[in-house]
Amino acid sequence: MERVIKWDVELFLYLNNLGSPKFDSFWLFITNEYYWIPTYFLIFLIILEKYGWKKVFLIGLSIGLMILLTDTLSSLVKNWIQRPRPCRNPELEGVFRLVIEKCRGSYCYFSAHASNSFSLATYLAFLFYKDYKYSYLLLFSWATLVSYSRIYVGVHFPLDVLSGAFTGVLIGWLFTKTQKYILKGNI
Repeated sequence: MERVIKWDVELFLYLNNLGSPKFDSFWLFITNEYYWIPTYFLIFLIILEKYGWKKVFLIGLSIGLMILLTDTLSSLVKNWIQRPRPCRNPELEGVFRLVIEKCRGSYCYFSAHASNSFSLATYLAFLFYKDYKYSYLLLFSWATLVSYSRIYVGVHFPLDVLSGAFTGVLIGWLFTKTQKYILKGNI
């Protein structure tokens, strides 16, 4: 396990130090979930037009529960594993770029940003596939950008992001399958 952690730290340092001050504002924008609110509103409008008010409530409830589950699971695992964030690790002080203004939270394994974005991308990809065949490309590109931004700004290691992405895809898929089963294919 020590070899994996060493590799993870080395990969983090490599990827993080690829950054440049001229791109910092772009990655800070990508990593801030509040800047994505207009996009979420647009997705809401697409779902509303495609499914109507009755189903938009169910879909919104599903998405809310899915995000709550990924956030809760991430918090539980972080507190169980207790791996310090790169920005909280004294051994890494001064050898990587901390782009984000404040290093929030003590622990990093696994990334809630990655888990949330990949669960949403997976859920929406299944939801939109029939009408928007290539929407999954846009959705998973977005989730990948959000996930990588966490490495770029200095708050997550690559393994945190990969584990979060895997967990998010699994949870998004489970929510999709559960919802289809409950509604018997009406969505």
